[in-house]
Amino acid sequence: MIASSYPFLEVFWTMCIFFALVCWLWILFIVLGDIFRRHDISGFLKVVWIVFLIVLPFIGTFVYIIAEHAGMAGRSVEAQQSSQAEFEQYVRSAAGRPDPAEIVARAQKMYESGAINRAEFDSLTQNAGAGSQ
Repeated sequence: MIASSYPFLEVFWTMCIFFALVCWLWILFIVLGDIFRRHDISGFLKVVWIVFLIVLPFIGTFVYIIAEHAGMAGRSVEAQQSSQAEFEQYVRSAAGRPDPAEIVARAQKMYESGAINRAEFDSLTQNAGAGSQ
């Protein structure tokens, strides 16, 4: 008899309300993150924005988005570019270049086994010497 006390439309309405709440919380966290990420305003203005968000949460969030939409987008792009640059720097440092002696030793083994000819061997050893400089 539970099904008759909670009809489908009420379940659907509850799901819609829950979805809207999750979306609003997501937006609120994005706004709070942007406020704390900003370097162009003082700590006092950050506190004013946060108090505004606490006292009037929906209005405060929407006012901040309307007032700072261009700045939010720019700061978000900046943060993504900075993260990408740090990642690329880490990959470069972790990957490193192989040791030139190791390259020459591998080339020597390939030359002796007949996998490469003399010109290819010379090219590999020349490139290994150029990479170490």
